[in-house]
Amino acid sequence: MMEQPYFGRRLKELRRARRLSQAALAGEEISTGYLSRLESGARQPTERVVTYLVKKLAVERSAFDVPPSGGSLAQALSLATSSDSDETVERLIIALDQAEDEDLLLRWQALWIISRHWQRRGEHAEERAALEELVRIADELALPELQCRAQSQLARLLRATGEVTRAIDMATHAYQLATQGKLSVSDVGTALQTLVAAEAEAGRLPDARAHVDELVTLVENGGSEVMRTEALWSAATVRFRQGDHERAREFLERAMNELDSRVDLTLWVRLRLATASLCLQTEPPLTDLGRAYLQEVEGALALVGTSVMRQELLMLQAYLAFHEGRYEDARAAHDELNCDDMRMTYRDRIRLSILDSQLLLLEGDEERGLSRLRELGEQARQASNIDLAADIWRILAGALETSRQRRSAAEG
Repeated sequence: MMEQPYFGRRLKELRRARRLSQAALAGEEISTGYLSRLESGARQPTERVVTYLVKKLAVERSAFDVPPSGGSLAQALSLATSSDSDETVERLIIALDQAEDEDLLLRWQALWIISRHWQRRGEHAEERAALEELVRIADELALPELQCRAQSQLARLLRATGEVTRAIDMATHAYQLATQGKLSVSDVGTALQTLVAAEAEAGRLPDARAHVDELVTLVENGGSEVMRTEALWSAATVRFRQGDHERAREFLERAMNELDSRVDLTLWVRLRLATASLCLQTEPPLTDLGRAYLQEVEGALALVGTSVMRQELLMLQAYLAFHEGRYEDARAAHDELNCDDMRMTYRDRIRLSILDSQLLLLEGDEERGLSRLRELGEQARQASNIDLAADIWRILAGALETSRQRRSAAEG
């Protein structure tokens, strides 16, 4: 019998590496519900199912074998610290699961590495579980630095998954811990950056503007190159939400010019994705600029691309095709994104659904397109994502007006 939860994590990893949906892997042999429970670790696989999955995935049975833990949690932590490969982190996860009465600081260090692993892979549920425990341990240890870092990271994830109100509360507390405890520029800056992002997402733009200006001043006087770049990115986001698209693009271009790709190639890629996104959301869309940034990204993704970044690129390529009137290409790119494996943020998921609704309207399915836009607007409103909800209502109003004009022309 294969061991859970390792079997489930490995199964999901192998399925995604082959770009298979749960339905495609399940086929006629097993239900998608059962496959989902296998991947979550809630069910043990039977011998028949293991045989089927091995054949379907074209792997040896040993692909599901639990790697040796490498001894104690301290040993596994040492290995993971010196090498951030997936294998060493998997061993660390197993060692942590098996550890009993370990030192809280050791557990905190292990969970920190594990949470970053899940973040890179876009595994929001797993990352959240690790971050929730990090917050609990940090509070038990009563160490302001660890409390601030854990709460900042959890607030970032909460914002990304649509829990904006709680994200603001947690980021505010992290920021208070950092300032009251006179923590490092890095800790204060990270908490501020997280707070700005959450406030901007909630439409609290005056607060976000005041905090981002504070952030830019802070890091210019003592932050690292990466922190300065991320602060400029945050400033661009706030300016864009305030409607100052030109100033937002200036901040992003400055950030891109100041960051050497050799310092942080992943951030270099993410900046260009963000700038392309801004160009395509501008009215009218700056399609030439957006295309140029996306072309820059494609080559770099072969070196540092994660599933999350590849999905972001594909979504932006779909939007580029839409704005260029290549609707069939836009639909093809949209449909290529595997909904079972979606790892993007809440905002990007909603934007992808908006695109689907707009394509439905163009394809003549007016009832579904309009209904979907109404649902998305209400969903964003209930999530306190005010500016996103406003964008959806604006698109819906335009679609309703187009529909009215079409009916009037037909009746006339």
